[in-house]
Amino acid sequence: MNIDLLTVEAARTAVLEKQTTATALADAFYAKIEAEDPAIGAYLTLSKERAYAQAARIDTLADKGDGLPALAGVPVAVKDVFTTKDVRTTAGSKILDNFIAPYDATIVRRLEDAGAVILGKTNCDEFAMGSSNENSGFYPVHNPRDRTRVPGGSSGGSAAAVAAGTAVASIGSDTGGSIRQPAAFCGVVGLMPTYGRVSRYGLIAFASSLDHPGPFAKTVMDAALMLEVLAGRDPADSTTADVLVPNYSEYVGQPVTGLKIGVPGEYFGEGLDAGVRAVVERGIQELARAGAEIVPISLPHTSYAIPTYYVVATAEASSNLARYDGVRYGLRSAGKTLAEMYRRTRDAGFGAEVKRRIMLGTYVLSAGYYDAYYLKAQKVRSLLARDFDEAFAKVDAIVTPTTPTPAFKLGEKTDDPLAMYLADIFTVTADLVGVPGISIPCGTSKEGLPIGMQILGKHFDEATVLRVAHVAEHALAGR
Repeated sequence: MNIDLLTVEAARTAVLEKQTTATALADAFYAKIEAEDPAIGAYLTLSKERAYAQAARIDTLADKGDGLPALAGVPVAVKDVFTTKDVRTTAGSKILDNFIAPYDATIVRRLEDAGAVILGKTNCDEFAMGSSNENSGFYPVHNPRDRTRVPGGSSGGSAAAVAAGTAVASIGSDTGGSIRQPAAFCGVVGLMPTYGRVSRYGLIAFASSLDHPGPFAKTVMDAALMLEVLAGRDPADSTTADVLVPNYSEYVGQPVTGLKIGVPGEYFGEGLDAGVRAVVERGIQELARAGAEIVPISLPHTSYAIPTYYVVATAEASSNLARYDGVRYGLRSAGKTLAEMYRRTRDAGFGAEVKRRIMLGTYVLSAGYYDAYYLKAQKVRSLLARDFDEAFAKVDAIVTPTTPTPAFKLGEKTDDPLAMYLADIFTVTADLVGVPGISIPCGTSKEGLPIGMQILGKHFDEATVLRVAHVAEHALAGR
């Protein structure tokens, strides 16, 4: 069995039909991780004891012939911002280097209830703050498609694990593009559900009003199967919506004939790499050939998305990260006074990017600046939401490039934070307004690097997003 090509569907079927066992699959993936991951750095912690216990439970069910749950035996990786009981959980930060979580995140529990075998925790930018996975407190992740390049961030480890074949699927979190952007850079499928569709309980918070958990997979169908398991109301998370969760896989394969696809001019202007533009435009043409109607639209406040995002996100980060003080959990550096202990702990535990964002966020929330920055950013956020409401009154989905360029070189932008922030220019808007989005591979650059096409949908209409994505995926296969 070639595990590099294994999909969610194929893995479950193989266990169900006794072509293999969940334990044998775990063995194969751990052997591949041991052989290949040291050069990639996708994993921070392996959870072998837990994985093999779960695999044994699935094998027992398979032997009884009583039927298997939706993800039975599927080897999955989880971004290290989700708590996992009795397993090291670091959020990619030295300040949580020794933290063993006392409970499971809802997303982890739902995966295991569905039969998934969680191989381990994936590397990420510290507290999910970054666009390249070079901000990890431990080591950077390398792009499996070209190890001299970044995998994207902050969920770069989760994307790289799927791209490298060291997991069949994985879980990430998207705050400003952190699922879709690394999916585009690594050439895999990355799905960001509507805000409130998937529980954030147990997600170590970066920006609470922006964080969206979601899956990475090799195919759109696999992403749909993963979302069926993850989505739904959670009593432990008051921000989850009590909205019906459809069988997303039933929409995968439906035609797009008659659907109106919006193409916003603001996403095809200055700063977009010519090669990326050509590949994405070809993808749009394939949707037209499949029967969709292409409609030019405008999202006029798009140019304000990056500054708005970096005010809102840093403000929320400043608030959320105040809890890391050396008193309750994680790293503690000794000091003669309480204030000195706080200062030394945070200085030793937080990396440069986290410190930068805490300072920015504290500044925009401070007396005399709150109205000028944070309040104004929230007003612009409302204007961005209005842009999408008006667009979705005319179209069923919106198609754009996922990123302005293919994956850049490791170290290329580390000394230029603004250039790094602009890598998310096409993704942050969807996080700000809470709509669902997916990135699918749609071709390669002249250097052979993956290029992603982004499809955005109406709130809680992941079904249409997946429907459009699947048609585009098959139309573009092999290109």
